[in-house]
Amino acid sequence: MPSDTPRTILVTGASSGFGALTVRALARAGHTVYAGIRQTATRNAPAVAELSRFATDHTVRLHAVELDVTDQESADRAVARIMAAEGRLDVVVHNAGHMVTGPAEAFTPEQLAQLYDVNVLGAQRVNRAALPRLRARGEGLLVWIGSSSTRGGCPPFLGPYFAAKAAMDALAVSYAAEVLRFGIDTAIVVPGAFTSGTHHFLHAGAPADTERAAAYDERYGPLLAGLDRRLAALVPPDADAAQVAEAVVRLVARPAGTRPLRTHVDPARDGSEVVSAVADRVRAEFFRRAGLDDLLTAASSL
Repeated sequence: MPSDTPRTILVTGASSGFGALTVRALARAGHTVYAGIRQTATRNAPAVAELSRFATDHTVRLHAVELDVTDQESADRAVARIMAAEGRLDVVVHNAGHMVTGPAEAFTPEQLAQLYDVNVLGAQRVNRAALPRLRARGEGLLVWIGSSSTRGGCPPFLGPYFAAKAAMDALAVSYAAEVLRFGIDTAIVVPGAFTSGTHHFLHAGAPADTERAAAYDERYGPLLAGLDRRLAALVPPDADAAQVAEAVVRLVARPAGTRPLRTHVDPARDGSEVVSAVADRVRAEFFRRAGLDDLLTAASSL
């Protein structure tokens, strides 16, 4: 498919934050975009209405689709609806995620499981719904919205979230090699600590074990209360979360086989890009030693 051909794209977690910015940017670029949003008729009905107004005002092909990434049937229905309406699906953007803040010890195992359910298993469910369509066509693109915390600076009291994002990154890297022979590219967008332009900190979850959380207050209370401000101080005042959305637009526009494995969008420069370059080069060298050269595209082998 020529690089300037409009694509049909599904973006998960598109009610707010990076997802909301990304669906609008992709639609403005001329693509047919489906914004995966859960509870479209209830909790997120205002977001759906706003999305519809944007589509009308800008004369773009932007639609909401009911999608709860924690439910395989919901993922299957969302992809089936897109296929019925468009006859194709070209790109999946794995953006759905949830942040938590607080002492790691104070989160229950069940809370960590819920976090992994959204951030990791959610992407797996959507892949299982979408990949048979992409594999059948012999082309496509998986975009994963990761986090610089996976290999860069990772401040304390965000541990469960960082662990989930690291798991997602590992899954994405494995998928990159496993779907390449089907003509499917993989691209990981790595945002830094954007503390404005999204609702990540505002909507962050808290530990369920309040007694254990309180035990940390004496030594860490002021630090935890001001963590978002400490991170914000590292971010230049002109940093714009829309840069993440624009990075996705550029990746979609690039010809197949030329997309970099990672695209860093990190105004705070926490070091993730440097470490990732080394880690991905080591991976590429190991693949060559194992005779797996054909699983490394020119753009991802460094």
